[in-house]
Amino acid sequence: MGWEPSWCLLLCLAVSGAAGTDPPTEERRWQAVDIVLDCFLVTEDKHRGAFGSSEDREKALLVLKQVPVLDDGSLEGFTDFQGSAEARQDSPIIFEASVDLVQIPQAEALLHADCSGKAVTCEIAQYFLQARQEATFEKADWFISNMQVSRGGPSVSIVMKTLRDDEAGAVRHPSLNIPLSPQGTVKTKVEFQVTAETQTLNQLLGSSVSLPCRFSMAPGLDLTGVEWRLQHKGSGQLVYSWKTGQGQAKRKGATLKPEKLLRAGDASLTLPNLTLKDEGNYICQISTSLYQAQQIVPLNILASPKVQLILANKDPLPSLICSIAGYYPLDVVVTWIREELGGIPAQVSGASFSSLRQNMMGTYSISSTVTAEPGPTGATYTCQVAHVSLEEPLTVSMRVLPNTGTGSVPSLPPYSGLGSPGSKSPLALC
Repeated sequence: MGWEPSWCLLLCLAVSGAAGTDPPTEERRWQAVDIVLDCFLVTEDKHRGAFGSSEDREKALLVLKQVPVLDDGSLEGFTDFQGSAEARQDSPIIFEASVDLVQIPQAEALLHADCSGKAVTCEIAQYFLQARQEATFEKADWFISNMQVSRGGPSVSIVMKTLRDDEAGAVRHPSLNIPLSPQGTVKTKVEFQVTAETQTLNQLLGSSVSLPCRFSMAPGLDLTGVEWRLQHKGSGQLVYSWKTGQGQAKRKGATLKPEKLLRAGDASLTLPNLTLKDEGNYICQISTSLYQAQQIVPLNILASPKVQLILANKDPLPSLICSIAGYYPLDVVVTWIREELGGIPAQVSGASFSSLRQNMMGTYSISSTVTAEPGPTGATYTCQVAHVSLEEPLTVSMRVLPNTGTGSVPSLPPYSGLGSPGSKSPLALC
């Protein structure tokens, strides 16, 4: 991000120096700043709303002009983008974009990405209106920019319209064939933006989730439709649609609040009672009377395992079965630990596993078995289960004592211990 290394360095130093000293929210004020992003211009990709894969790319700069951001004390002395004194042969094309007509809610994430150790992927491509619409508007060019902050940061798509003031005699860009400003930049105004937090959402089976999607559009544009689609394992389906005031849920219980949609540009979708069929990438597509853009929100469904430790048999050596049931996704790690009284816990090898089972809901079950060797004084066996749905592993334990040598073992009811994080449930086997 940025035009010159010194510009970035000053900003990062300012942010670093202000860390931990943010003024209270009520004392913070809005400040208009220029946000400068290193981008690529995709000159041949005509697909709207997606990062291009074409090799016909050239370096570009996107300058979002005078974007309001909350000043946390780090913007003191912050200067506006000045550009280059003179254009060079290898200079990137510069898009100056006015944001007077729309809101950029994730501006701070874009501005401070470098300083927080994140990167911004930015691509710009020409945006093609439908022929019937284009014929009714003044001569102009449109571009769409897709910006993605790394490590689960926000994704922002903006549609920009070129400004054609004083076009006569203007120098034209060699590949785009559009007039440049006297400063050698492409001057545009942002007329539409769609934003979403793209960090993967991890939700427990049976819970509810709100899938975030927000937009802003210039005055004079009308909202004509909202669609939420689910893509998973190569198949897609419509989840919810809203058109000219009427909403229709294709997935039972899916809701979108019309008042927030029309008043605040909030197209977030709520899904209750999540099942495994709800997992996948959700595409939020916003359509206006002139433009259309979309964002992708990934959703993972998790189901936590239930763990039980069962005594299978007693002679000649006891077998312990650790039953792990009802978990999702598939990967689970089972570790057996043996500890003698006063000894050092040691990992047990040689455990066997049953075949994997999947129930009608789609969750998995498996069991692990070890032969217990109590030793001369007895030993505690612990089954430890790690899974992505758990903040810490589940553990369940059983105390096994040696045979008394009388040739018989007192009758004890089979023990089934339900595991919990960090829990240990001892049982003495005489």
